[in-house]
Amino acid sequence: MFRGVAGTLLVILFAMMGLAYAAERGTPEEAKMMVEKAVVYLNEQGKDQALAEFNKPDGLFVKGDLYVFAYNMDGVMVGHPNPKLIGVNLLDKTDSKGKLFRKEINELAKTKGSGWVDYTYLNPVSKQEEPKTTYIQRVDDLIICCGAYKLPAQNQ
Repeated sequence: MFRGVAGTLLVILFAMMGLAYAAERGTPEEAKMMVEKAVVYLNEQGKDQALAEFNKPDGLFVKGDLYVFAYNMDGVMVGHPNPKLIGVNLLDKTDSKGKLFRKEINELAKTKGSGWVDYTYLNPVSKQEEPKTTYIQRVDDLIICCGAYKLPAQNQ
């Protein structure tokens, strides 16, 4: 009897942990809103101030597993809360499945100016490779981005 109760409690505990983690995850809609907010900030504060804010790990544009990042039109990361990525050309770097998603981001910015790109990326919260969708918007010579990790139901 004790094993049955203990097993049931463990199942409930893990389910609650999963729900809590899912509640902490940003949604694609929130990612798009963060890009729109970042674009307003960029237009009001200027490029230098906006990039400085995008680079802050605890800045205005970091919320849970959502964060704004920016590329120039050559694929060089110019804004990101991880300072190790600033100044790095990532255009030819693939995701874990071999997709050149940054080239897709760059091409989308050049042709349509905004939209969504799907790929697989390491989630810094779960430490797992997960499907991600990123909203991008071009502003002059910058591509402003924010991505959300997809929940299993969103992967279909």
